Amino acid sequence: MRLWTTSLIAAALMAAAQASQAADALTLQLKWVTQAQFAGYYVAKDKGFYDEVGLDVTIKPGGPDIAPEQVIAGGGADVIVDWMAAALAARERGLPLVNIAQPFKHGGLELTCLKETGIEAPADFPGHTLGVWFFGNEYPFYAWMAKLGIPTEGGEHGVTVLKQAFNVDPLLQKQADCISVMTYNEYGQVLDAGITPDQLVTFNYLKEGVGVLEDGLYVLQPSLEDPAMVDKLTRFVAASMKGWKYAEAHPDEAAEIVIDNDMTGAQTLEHQQYMMSEVAKLTAGSNGALDPADYDETVATLLSAISPENPAITKEPEGAWTHAISDVALN
Repeated sequence: MRLWTTSLIAAALMAAAQASQAADALTLQLKWVTQAQFAGYYVAKDKGFYDEVGLDVTIKPGGPDIAPEQVIAGGGADVIVDWMAAALAARERGLPLVNIAQPFKHGGLELTCLKETGIEAPADFPGHTLGVWFFGNEYPFYAWMAKLGIPTEGGEHGVTVLKQAFNVDPLLQKQADCISVMTYNEYGQVLDAGITPDQLVTFNYLKEGVGVLEDGLYVLQPSLEDPAMVDKLTRFVAASMKGWKYAEAHPDEAAEIVIDNDMTGAQTLEHQQYMMSEVAKLTAGSNGALDPADYDETVATLLSAISPENPAITKEPEGAWTHAISDVALN
């Protein structure tokens, strides 16, 4: 009996090893560090959704010195998470990125200001210093200022742009009157620092008519010309969206999964729970397929930007998105 049991165990281990070897490898590069912003992918991996479709997915965290566009251009990833502004800018400059799915339906980018500065509406921005993220994240800001007709070179009638690091220090230290925040991250950090909501005036880009799609999935055009890769990408999108919908329905469990995958130990469960509750509002209503109307709005917004030194795009993109993957994956 003992020998038979040992044989069964050996057979099971061999079968598991063969199954693992048979799984198709695929690498995903995130836009930022391990956090609930990417919970759907970690959930899909942790709950075995990728295993179910025969994929061995490697998830690579991002960081301040990691540009997803450069990683995929150098062959370090098959798929990247990126904001559409950065992806379209890279495409116009010669990197053939294509959007294959759009898990984030809504945008979380905001500008939050100290009420004591006297800012009550966008018309009050001139004469003030505004913190702006760069590395491709500045394009929505310049488009917004263009819409408002506000110069960005400083002066009494313009705004002074402070290149903001990915933290909230400029507001806390009063180096800027307003800073860039995400609904699911930095805004919470401002509150955690002791500033109350009634001490702030916050403007959401989407509500201000500056619609720019955020976290989408992008691949290089040649990947879509390879039937084997198309098959892998289709399975990946299907399993990833299953992960996202699970995360929406089980936010606390999703936050715990994120914490389990954070090798830096920098995140706290409490903050990830807060993040997941806010991120779920952005993925809600999306089945993963890009809405062409949202794409058109993003392009129109970017084409209105007034920064000659930092234009996102200068012409209407062609071939920048496809439903070829999502149509099959989500049906």
